[in-house]
Amino acid sequence: MKAMIFAAGLGTRFKPWTDQHPKALALVNGTPLLQRNIEYLQQYGITDVVVNVHHFADQVIEAVERSKGWGSRITISDERGELLETGGGLLKARSLLESEVPFLTLNVDILTNLNIHALLQFHRHHQPLISFGVTNRLTSRNFLFDSEHRLCGWRNRTTGEERISISKPGLVERAYSCVVVMEPRVFGLIRQQGKFSITDTYLDLAAEHVILGYEHSGDLLVDVGKPESVAVAEAMFS
Repeated sequence: MKAMIFAAGLGTRFKPWTDQHPKALALVNGTPLLQRNIEYLQQYGITDVVVNVHHFADQVIEAVERSKGWGSRITISDERGELLETGGGLLKARSLLESEVPFLTLNVDILTNLNIHALLQFHRHHQPLISFGVTNRLTSRNFLFDSEHRLCGWRNRTTGEERISISKPGLVERAYSCVVVMEPRVFGLIRQQGKFSITDTYLDLAAEHVILGYEHSGDLLVDVGKPESVAVAEAMFS
């Protein structure tokens, strides 16, 4: 099984570190975020990993080469020419990810102990196009699910904006964990092009294809999005 770690972002919320470094190399208890997520994947036998790069790309590539991929086979998806966001970055890496089996994606700035084997078992049992981890933590932006955990829409709790793919009563808000299993046929279904968020793809596909949220509330999870979140992460992850 292959995986992709989204590591190309500018990390604007993580200044001043990202004025001189990529967010992927920010340290939590002395270990870079990228290394932590590569080693997280290794716990589940996933050692074939695509990493996309843009912001201070040379530093990321140098770290990967110096560490020999921290024991994994790392392939770089080079976005130095244009930052493509998560959806565009995924599409650019298509040739590196396509195979006969599902693949996994995750964000470099999310640390979690979500059990990937359990997520994969959930995905195999229900056979959706996409399965991704969700929790009931408080966030401003949430995906909306029906009683069968099917993705139906998205809501920004701050602005009140909603995007509904399937209109149903009683939809439940859940926060996105950024650990995702996708069937390779998703590449032939993506209608967006260029630079776009994977959220746009989810909401576009949800009406016609089953996308499920895998509930894992209670697991450890921290978005290392701002410098002050490093202390939170360091308390959770040794």
